[in-house]
Amino acid sequence: MALVRVENLEKSFKDLLVIKGLNFELETGKCVALIGANGAGKTTTLKMISGLLEPTKGRIVFEGEKHGDDHRRLIGYLPQHPVFHDWMTAREFLEYVGKLSGLEAKEAKARSAELLELVGLTDAKNRRIGKFSGGMKQRLGIAQAIIHRPKLIMLDEPVSALDPFGRREVLELLDRLKRDATVLFSTHILNDAEEVCESILFLHNGELIESGTMEEFREKYHQSKIDLVFNREAKGFLDSFSGQEKITSIQTDGYKASIFTEDLEAVKNMILNQAGNDNWPLIKYEIGSISLEDVFMKVVQK
Repeated sequence: MALVRVENLEKSFKDLLVIKGLNFELETGKCVALIGANGAGKTTTLKMISGLLEPTKGRIVFEGEKHGDDHRRLIGYLPQHPVFHDWMTAREFLEYVGKLSGLEAKEAKARSAELLELVGLTDAKNRRIGKFSGGMKQRLGIAQAIIHRPKLIMLDEPVSALDPFGRREVLELLDRLKRDATVLFSTHILNDAEEVCESILFLHNGELIESGTMEEFREKYHQSKIDLVFNREAKGFLDSFSGQEKITSIQTDGYKASIFTEDLEAVKNMILNQAGNDNWPLIKYEIGSISLEDVFMKVVQK
């Protein structure tokens, strides 16, 4: 069942159309990733759904609500750069936010204690927020976003500025949150979306260019892939394979290369023979399946 329907959503700033007729649904109890490069329109889309920006055209309808109703009470939102009162403790901040959200003082206190436990900050509840690490602040930000028990939790690039430890903490928390609410988060880090989300929305230049589950994407774009890593620039070693009938595409990035094919056995032998004959300086040779990053590159280039 759809918790939210987004219909023909557009946003213009003066004469510049930045969001171009988005249509999608968010199903109850699912984790959905809004994926796109910087500038694709992810933040603008989230702000319109949250009620922080007025759409130029289109509508956003929540289950059981009428178009035009104030649905902000149904939403918990964490912006990309959350702002805290650094002089407050985590407990004080959550109780303060709880009261702003309409909770009675007693309920705000109980709910704050519950959420501090959920996000792993109980031991730091009396520490001033200014002393928190980036990961701790993001977890506190998620706690404030859900203190009023929203049906939809929206997070804008929640892990992009974190170190690997902070990123892992937040991803594990997102995996727990989707048990109780619908989660929509934007990211340009594709591995994160692949790890915790059931559905993906690809946004490119303000347009929704593809949507679905990873299983649907793998079936639609089914191809085998050979990943290579050299000890120097990869491109020169693969020039002779350009235009080969059995090779669908070749992607190179510095020392790394990926070769896509629908005839794995033939291309595998071709690559191994060439590598042996020319004594390629290979560090890694791996056969794998198409990743979310591979899918994104394909749909953007269509």
